[in-house]
Amino acid sequence: MRRAVLLGLLVAAIVGGGLVTWSLTRGAPPKSQGVLETLEVHGEVPDFTLIERSGRRVTRPDLLEHVWVANFIYTQCKETCPLQSAQMARLQSEFSGEEDLRLVSISVDPVHDTPEVLSRYAEQFLADPLRWLFLTGEKREIYMLAKEGFRLGVVDPDDQVETGKLSQQFLPRPAVATHGSQGIVIHSSRFVLVDRRARIRAYHLPDDEDSLARLRENLKILLRER
Repeated sequence: MRRAVLLGLLVAAIVGGGLVTWSLTRGAPPKSQGVLETLEVHGEVPDFTLIERSGRRVTRPDLLEHVWVANFIYTQCKETCPLQSAQMARLQSEFSGEEDLRLVSISVDPVHDTPEVLSRYAEQFLADPLRWLFLTGEKREIYMLAKEGFRLGVVDPDDQVETGKLSQQFLPRPAVATHGSQGIVIHSSRFVLVDRRARIRAYHLPDDEDSLARLRENLKILLRER
């Protein structure tokens, strides 16, 4: 019954004039999008330990001294994730000469998205194994990292407490993704710009060319900083 209600809410949002992004955590970015795209310090990425598609362990210290763009995806997603990955591939191409840039895609479906699955997915986008990381790991750690670390919304359809909050809070952008035959995963589609000290400096939208243009300008500024 609860899942049927959730599906109804999503359909209503689509029919009503576009997908609605739901704020599923108190930590969702509270500011307007214009402010979020301005280089400030919006927080700091906490410690984490995840597994890259190559099988190697990746931690927060591994990304220090690098500028990085992070996002949350999963391989079975058919809506927001392919667009996000296509835009990340564009960034990889356009900034191919920047050795200090890292792209970091983190799966919100780690049970399915093993390193092997992520490797096959990454190949579709010609992802450089050194510069574009695809991370998986313990589900609880990933969801805590998304919510408490990056302050982005993400909800597992099997989490009855979290899905019950859907009708109570809203975010300004869509983040709806189907999860094969298993239900619906709702997660933020924002790109998060992180500096060399693991500080969150801006949030950008993958489906807005103006926002992406500002992301590129912000990237150039941070890559020049030492």
